[in-house]
Amino acid sequence: MPSAARRPRRRSRNTDRFDDPVEAFGADDTAYDESHNFAIAAPPAPTGESPAAAAFVGDYQPYDDLGEGQRWSSWDDLEALCRGPEPRPHWLVTSSGAIDTDLGILKTGKEADVYLVERRDPHLRDAVVMAAKRYRDAQHTNFRRSASYAEGRSVKRSRDQRALATNTSWGRTVASMEWANAEWNALRRAWQIGLPVPYPVQIDGTELMMEWISHDGQTAPRLAQTRPDEALLADYFEQLREAMAILAQDGWVHGDLSPYNILAAGPRLVIIDLPQILSLTGHDRGFEYLRRDCTNVCRWFTARGLAADPEELYDDLLRHAF
Repeated sequence: MPSAARRPRRRSRNTDRFDDPVEAFGADDTAYDESHNFAIAAPPAPTGESPAAAAFVGDYQPYDDLGEGQRWSSWDDLEALCRGPEPRPHWLVTSSGAIDTDLGILKTGKEADVYLVERRDPHLRDAVVMAAKRYRDAQHTNFRRSASYAEGRSVKRSRDQRALATNTSWGRTVASMEWANAEWNALRRAWQIGLPVPYPVQIDGTELMMEWISHDGQTAPRLAQTRPDEALLADYFEQLREAMAILAQDGWVHGDLSPYNILAAGPRLVIIDLPQILSLTGHDRGFEYLRRDCTNVCRWFTARGLAADPEELYDDLLRHAF
């Protein structure tokens, strides 16, 4: 008996075959590659050329060669936790075609230097100037951060822990990486809880990129360099009291707060230099460091003519913490 004729299998809906005609890219025949920020246009197909082939004709715009002090933005190469928290500010440039250009050194320190860096995409005309804090490598650093700040912190590998303890060249390299990561995590957390700090843009190795705090086109001065009038002085103190309360309420202490790591951007104060931030209750000296922060801050305001009691401030912060 002859076998029954096999019926062809029906394809389910929305299932394409490899030899199905390619559909157009959209009503306007344009596709956008968001990761590279340029359009792939589909011009009308010449005679004898299929629409599918014409759809892949690209409008390619070459970039110039990089100059001295320039490099490609590493934003796309970083993991999610190495990028700034959301919501991100409108000025942030995330284009993969952006170029970072060193504009010069802004500040030098014992463990790190701060540079001004412009990130610009020459085709999109997006540009922003940021501050890049670069912790020095083992050959050029003199790392003197107090070990008491790092109490309770640990590194994953025992080899790294031994190198830290013996202060070898590799130990100093590990130390700079640990402090860079500590400052990055502190900046992210501080931004998320509403503390007035620079927006943390990214971390790549031992380099932190963050918002450049400026006023009237110039780098904002340290609070210690300002001479505010009586009204602004009182407002500055209230801003600082509120910032310290936010930090204490979240269970943290700056640990090294003074007029030298607070920037005055016109009427607004911004706190910087956070790698030594520590837990108020989880650190053996948490309360001691909180009291010292209060003393350092109130001493400066008192010298400028504002009655600022460090014990009163300390008690007020403890009420917020508990």
